[in-house]
Amino acid sequence: MKTTVGIIGAGPAGLLLARLLLKAGIESVVIETKDREYVEHRQRAGILEQGSVDTLRECGAGERMDKEGIPHDGIELLFDEVRYPIHFPSLTGGRRVMIYAQTEVCKDLIALQLKEGGPLFFETAVKEVRDAKSSKPKIVFRRKDATEDEVLECDYVVGCDGYWGVARQAIPKELVREYEKNYPFAWLGIMADVPPSNEELIYARHDRGFTLLSMRSPTVSRNYIQVPAGTDIKEWSDDAIWDEIEARTKTNDGWKVQRGPIFQKSVTPMRSYVHEPMQYGNLFLAGDAAHIVPPTGAKGLNLAVGDVVTFARAIKHKVDTGSDDLLQGYSDQCLRRVWQAERFSYDMTNLLHTSPDETPFEHKLQTAKLWRMTSQPSAETDLAMGYTGFPL
Repeated sequence: MKTTVGIIGAGPAGLLLARLLLKAGIESVVIETKDREYVEHRQRAGILEQGSVDTLRECGAGERMDKEGIPHDGIELLFDEVRYPIHFPSLTGGRRVMIYAQTEVCKDLIALQLKEGGPLFFETAVKEVRDAKSSKPKIVFRRKDATEDEVLECDYVVGCDGYWGVARQAIPKELVREYEKNYPFAWLGIMADVPPSNEELIYARHDRGFTLLSMRSPTVSRNYIQVPAGTDIKEWSDDAIWDEIEARTKTNDGWKVQRGPIFQKSVTPMRSYVHEPMQYGNLFLAGDAAHIVPPTGAKGLNLAVGDVVTFARAIKHKVDTGSDDLLQGYSDQCLRRVWQAERFSYDMTNLLHTSPDETPFEHKLQTAKLWRMTSQPSAETDLAMGYTGFPL
C-alpha cells in the first residue's frame, strides 16, 4: 500500500488532518488501534477556541457544531464568595469559544471521512514506523483478525497517536528533549443530568480547592473538583461530590449550584509535557504525541488543531511551490504556540488550585493576582486572549 500522508490515530487531530488534506487534494490513510465506538465515545475536551471553530467550519465539518454547540462570550472567576465576569468579545475584538465535546467532533469527522475521504482503518494495531528519516517512511500495521503485518509506504507520516503511541518511539532518543511537570493534585470530574447552574463557565478558587462548573449541553452539566493526586473515585459518593462543589462555589448573593443525578465519574491526573523536536525526517508529531497540558486552560484539543493546520498548510505549500521550507520549519512553528499554551495553562493551574504545601503568603499572592485579573483591563485582556486561543 502507498499514500502521500500516513496518519496514525483517529482522534480529533488525525481525523481533522485527513479532512484538511482531502480539501487540499492530498491523499491520506488513517490507521486507528481502537474501534469506532471507542473513538466516538471517549470523553475528553469540550471547549473549542475561535480558531478551532473557524477551522471546522472552513473544512465543511461545522454544520452540526453550529446547530448543537453552545457559544460562550466569556467565563466567570469566583473567589472570596464573589463572581467576576470576563467578557471575551469586548476584550479580543469579537473572539469567543464554543462548547462542543470532542466526542461530537470525532463523530462528525468520522462520518465525513467514511463518506468522502480516503481509507480509515479501525481496530488496526500499529507496530512501528520504519525509515522515518528516509524519503519513504513506512507504517507497519496489522488489521483485526489478520495473521500477518502489512506495510503502508508514505511520503510523510504524522503521528497523532497520543503519548503512549509508537510514533514518538521512532525518533532517536539522543535527539529528544522532554520537558515535564506532574502536579500534586487531580480533577474529579462528573457528568450529571441537570441543566448547567450558570450560563457561563465558572472557575472557582477556594481554600478547599479548585472547582470548575461547565456543561456538555443545555441539559447536562460537566463539573470538576480538585482532589489529591492518586485519588480513588470509589472514595467519593455522589452526595459528597455535590456537597464539596456547593461548599467551594458559595457566593455572598445566595446563588447555589444545581444538583442532579450523576451518571459518570472519573479522575484525571494533571501534568504538563512537551516533546522536542516535533519532527524527524518525514515523521511529524501532532497533538498529545508531542505535548500535554493540564485541562485548566482548555488547550489540549485546540493545540492539536493548531498542529494539523500547520502541517496541512506546509504540505500544500510544498505541492504548490515545490518548496519544503514550511515542512522543515514545522516543529519550530508549532512549538512557539505550544509553549505559549503551556505557559497559559500553567499560570491558570497555579492561580486557581491550592497546593499541599501552600503558605499563607502564597495564598495571598494568588488572591492579589485574581484581584488584578478582575480589575485591570490589561490583565483581563491577557486572560481573554489566551483563553480564546493563540493564532493558528
